[in-house]
Amino acid sequence: MATAGSVTVAPPAVPAGRPARPGLVWLLAANPGAVAGLAVLALLAAGAMAAPALTPYSPTAIDLGGAADPPSAAHWFGRDQVGRDILTRILYGARLSLLVGFLAVGIGVAVGAPVGLVAGYLGGPADLLVMRLVDVMMAFPSILLALLVVTVLGPGLENAMVAVGVAAIPLFARLARASALSVKEMEYVAAARALGQSTVRIVARHVAPNCVAPLVVQATLRVGTAILTAASLSFLGLGVQPPSPEWGAMVSEGRTYITTAPHITIFPGLAIVLAVLGFNVLGDSLNDALNPSLRS
Repeated sequence: MATAGSVTVAPPAVPAGRPARPGLVWLLAANPGAVAGLAVLALLAAGAMAAPALTPYSPTAIDLGGAADPPSAAHWFGRDQVGRDILTRILYGARLSLLVGFLAVGIGVAVGAPVGLVAGYLGGPADLLVMRLVDVMMAFPSILLALLVVTVLGPGLENAMVAVGVAAIPLFARLARASALSVKEMEYVAAARALGQSTVRIVARHVAPNCVAPLVVQATLRVGTAILTAASLSFLGLGVQPPSPEWGAMVSEGRTYITTAPHITIFPGLAIVLAVLGFNVLGDSLNDALNPSLRS
């Protein structure tokens, strides 16, 4: 209790029987799936950043004398068809896969979310035009749309990121539009319009912040999909080019030896599975934490 002159000011009372809402960190910490997903992703990220300190081998140096050697004490995951250490290439490949995943999703969010927010809030012809363009893009499966873009731009790391990012734009545009359609009917948005605030101010200060939660959940899920799509492009020879250590390209290089040296394909394939699974589990856990209707 504090005093202001001769008037005693009491702190606001907390309504009885209403427990304090737990924060996002606590909600995620209480979710075993979130903990497992974060642990997997933290392990991959730590391995990618500390790759030079964790392994003495080069990811590109060729040693034909040890070609296709099976796993051993010196090479835990064995060596590939030209004698390169597979564990080393997976660790360095994590850098490329995570980079492509995050930047591709960043492109999708940066382009798709603002377009969807504006279209959903304005409605009318602008909404109709944007959604018809989005429908055309969504008519193609994401991998086919990415193939189309990378075929036009040419193979390579940067073009693969752009291709996967373009494939993600319609998803975020639709999600942002759906959220904006719901939020613009709220009382605080109507009050802002009644006060004469501009459309840009209303969208930026009232609509967009209240559409963040579903976009964060979908972005987390989409990183895993982006990693898988980028790996598919590399598997087809349209993504990251050899000798760069990329998981999809490693799986492609090892398919010829699948019967004689299956470890060349199995270990990079498992890395893709773990990364995608980690992001999917984390995204589901974020959805549970950020969506009050899913919490008991």
